[in-house]
Amino acid sequence: MTLYEQQIGDALLKRGWTLATAESCTGGLIAHRLTNIPGSSAYYIGSIIAYDNRIKQQFLTISEDLLIRYGAVSEPVAVQMAIAACDLFKTDLALSVTGIAGPGGSTPDKPVGLTYIALAGRTGLIGSQRFIWTFDREGNKQASAEAALQLLLENL
Repeated sequence: MTLYEQQIGDALLKRGWTLATAESCTGGLIAHRLTNIPGSSAYYIGSIIAYDNRIKQQFLTISEDLLIRYGAVSEPVAVQMAIAACDLFKTDLALSVTGIAGPGGSTPDKPVGLTYIALAGRTGLIGSQRFIWTFDREGNKQASAEAALQLLLENL
């Protein structure tokens, strides 16, 4: 754990803002880290762990066309996940992550470790990032969560 979680909590409380997450490859790790901070219920509303595309479609309104055109691990899907989570949870901000943790699941165009992170607010996309991690499954998940929290903190 880094200081990001406490700094994020302090910044959200100071602004009176709320946060939600939509996670795929991290499987709830970001939510876990955020809720390790006592009092996080004052600003952290909830999460969707959209590991399967059906969940992305049903709860985060990711269109089948978007999934077919770009794939679940893509910037457009990460962006839509964040925007949809912000809308679904009625929060000020939402953070999303989708990627290939490994060791399987890669393609020639999408290697293990490929990860997209997005941050949205009530007015839409705030920012997104692309990474290719070179760790094992656990390391890729940890690096993705860390990068997502860093993106959030940098925009608070």
